[in-house]
Amino acid sequence: MKKLLLLLMTCATVYSVQAQIETPQPSPSATLEQKVGLTDITIEYSRPGVKGRKVFGGLVPYGDLWRTGANKNTIVTFSTDATVDGQTLKAGSYALFTKPGETSWDVYFYTDTENWGTPQNWDESKVAAKTTVEPSEIPFNVETFAMDINNITNAGGHLEIIWEKTYVAIPFTVPTDNAVLASINSVMSGPGVNDYYAAAVYYLQENKDMKTAMKWIDKAVEMTKDNPRFWILRQQALIHAKAGDKEGAIAAAKSSLEHAKKAGNKGYIKMNTDSLKEWGAM
Repeated sequence: MKKLLLLLMTCATVYSVQAQIETPQPSPSATLEQKVGLTDITIEYSRPGVKGRKVFGGLVPYGDLWRTGANKNTIVTFSTDATVDGQTLKAGSYALFTKPGETSWDVYFYTDTENWGTPQNWDESKVAAKTTVEPSEIPFNVETFAMDINNITNAGGHLEIIWEKTYVAIPFTVPTDNAVLASINSVMSGPGVNDYYAAAVYYLQENKDMKTAMKWIDKAVEMTKDNPRFWILRQQALIHAKAGDKEGAIAAAKSSLEHAKKAGNKGYIKMNTDSLKEWGAM
């Protein structure tokens, strides 16, 4: 009997040690992943709530260094180099610290990411980039602290902070153009249809030399003349139009329309029809 009681007590003790109550975190963690151009950007941060408190100028005092969130400091990772306010951030991870103010915020990208909150001893040599931005008031209350990346272009975007009634945008750029041009120059020694097409479309989107874009898109069309592709012909029409060759644009749009109808692609039928009307060909 004693052995049985001892066994039961031992099992109860083991169970009490192993059993743990799991409860929601007051500031849950979040991870945002966003591709900008050819750069992968990741933001890891925690999301505190307002919970009836005055945040900026209260919970987060003006003029004090802030971890920009809760718990462990916010970490921003770039897969390529990036630029903030003319300063280069090498590919890698950075702690994002801010110093909120009523009319301006100081923003710091800090190379030491192993901090719980703000560093005990701030090291200016670890500041990879610093910028100052203006906060904006938004007409509604955001209960849960949020970060995002918006105003995205091939060349950059805005890293955004949104909480309570405050919005802050931190502009940054990425070296997409250099990477794409290097790729184009490398591939063009022996390009295929998709290479000519992709290079021409990029030149169109980025307002580069349209004569070169025309040469490439025309080559792509020529290489597919035995099996015309309406999406390539569509881009040929747009590039010729932008280059001022209206006649060539109309011919390409008509061909794209014809093959889009055969494929039953309503989107391209409408786009080509709209363009031909705009160019006075229908």
